Amino acid sequence: MNRIAMLAAATAALGLAASAHAAPTFIASPNPAAPIGAGAIVPAGSAIFFVSGIPGDGKLVGTGAQTTDCLTKLGGVLKAQGYDYKDVVNAKVYLVADPATGKMDFMAMNTAFKAFFGTATEPNKPSRVTVQVAALASPGSLVEIELTAAK
Repeated sequence: MNRIAMLAAATAALGLAASAHAAPTFIASPNPAAPIGAGAIVPAGSAIFFVSGIPGDGKLVGTGAQTTDCLTKLGGVLKAQGYDYKDVVNAKVYLVADPATGKMDFMAMNTAFKAFFGTATEPNKPSRVTVQVAALASPGSLVEIELTAAK
């Protein structure tokens, strides 16, 4: 077999190997009640989808309602590209202090987040970071979430 034929065969084999990769591995959190995992391992050859942040509708009252709004809209973006919540490996959550309390409402965000991840129908739990920010670009928004999905 000449070098060109060997190279073509090796390239074809690599292409087959990349298309038959494993799904991401979700690493459990030390706290089983948490709606997030400790991390996720994305195998080589996976398609990774970085979903831009979507703010909560500033007309909705409360961080919980806005979190549900964000995640519902993000689900639509995922589905439009052939992904689903089960493919989400990481979430970044930005919270603004609730004007009524002067503090971010982490508990309300976390409660709403639990309805989308770590459930009986969606057992995967992505890794996540949550930070408080001074403001978001969308007026009245108390939360903005961005996602990374892989498959």
